Amino acid sequence: MTDTLELVSENKSFGGWLRRYRHRSEVLDCDMVFGIYLPPQAETQSVPLLWWLSGLTCTDENFMQKAGAHRVAAELGMAIICPDTSPRGTDLPGEHDSYDFGSGAGFYVDATEAPWNQHYHMYSYVVDELPDLVHNAFPLSGQEAISGHSMGGHGALVCALHNPERYQSVSAFAPICHPLNCSWGEKAFGGYLGDDRDTWKAWDACELIRANGAPHSLLVDQGGADNFLEAGQLQPEALEAACGEVGGDLTLRHQPGYDHSYFFIASFIEDHLRFHFRHL
Repeated sequence: MTDTLELVSENKSFGGWLRRYRHRSEVLDCDMVFGIYLPPQAETQSVPLLWWLSGLTCTDENFMQKAGAHRVAAELGMAIICPDTSPRGTDLPGEHDSYDFGSGAGFYVDATEAPWNQHYHMYSYVVDELPDLVHNAFPLSGQEAISGHSMGGHGALVCALHNPERYQSVSAFAPICHPLNCSWGEKAFGGYLGDDRDTWKAWDACELIRANGAPHSLLVDQGGADNFLEAGQLQPEALEAACGEVGGDLTLRHQPGYDHSYFFIASFIEDHLRFHFRHL
């Protein structure tokens, strides 16, 4: 194991290991913690990897503890990595004042506005720095997929659209599909990226698909009783329209009665893991 990783905790799960590591991030200029589930097959061979990006207020722990993903990941021989959702310990002015901006709300963009541009480069952390670190430290095959929930669903879509050669597939649960056109996105992008809305388009899945196409098979689940759907924060219909315009391969499943919680994620995570495994 590389000296740059400090083991925080480990738990055996379905024959594999859930481990949490702390490391110094140069991109974020702070210490970060991530979680990795290594299936039992990783004891003897390299395994494919699913990146999971979590939503607002989450850390690396929520998905690993609540989603019920380890059983199927162990069966398939798939590793899962969960980064944190924002820099930690930076204590910038106003950083902890609201749930949808600052702490736990990095939105997987590279901030350009002060003071956020000192630390809030979650896109570069997820796409560049952390992958370099983990591929040097763990038995990973180089085959990768990406998924996420809500803000993390937005992040998964944007990461995949900017790096079509990196990920074999992408999926999302209740993603923020069109952040240029919802209050969550407008608050985050205005704060991190400034007032020029044209620059925001590089971080909006619908705009990226219209500009560059949709190169991946995409699976999206959306709960029908999701209060954020009713509030206009998610807008899966905008994603469906964008994919329709370019002939994208989107499977959008509306799940009646399900809300925005991890009960929803746990109910359908097996479908997503098997979807990714077919592409990996």
